Amino acid sequence: MNLANLITLGRLLAVPLVVWLILTGDFAATFWVFVAAGVSDAIDGYVAKHFDQRSDLGALLDPIADKTLIVSLFVTLGIAGDLPDWLVILVVFRDLLIVGGFLLAAALTQPIAWRPLMVSKVNTTLQLVLVAVLLARLAFGFGDGGAIVALVYLVGATTVVSGAVYMVRWSRGLGDAEVES
Repeated sequence: MNLANLITLGRLLAVPLVVWLILTGDFAATFWVFVAAGVSDAIDGYVAKHFDQRSDLGALLDPIADKTLIVSLFVTLGIAGDLPDWLVILVVFRDLLIVGGFLLAAALTQPIAWRPLMVSKVNTTLQLVLVAVLLARLAFGFGDGGAIVALVYLVGATTVVSGAVYMVRWSRGLGDAEVES
């Protein structure tokens, strides 16, 4: 366990706090914990790269912390009525689809390399921006000028496209593996 992994673990352990803060209506604290989580993600990556602290544990722990945070935020904000149910369902289903596809491919073939697609990176960025803007509005009363509505639909669209591209990618990979056996 190195410093980079400890920072990542701290981000993962912040998830229950974020959920509790949303459920108690303390959106200002939620916003700042969310910002701290984002900063910690940048810091752990910097520490891992620049201080030679990359590890197999970190390679697994970092995306788990990221996905746990974003899915927990979406589910909790959905339960609180601040995000549409259909969007929460899409985001959670896509992440389960990706994890399930990865595990299925690993079980049926050799483990596949985990390389996020560009559309997936765009989707994750839009998810983070949506949460940040929404939390800022809830915490500080900022007007968003319709940005939240636009972000909801952009996140929905990129979630569907990203999930579909992963499905095609993995179905091809699994099809190739069946032909080779």
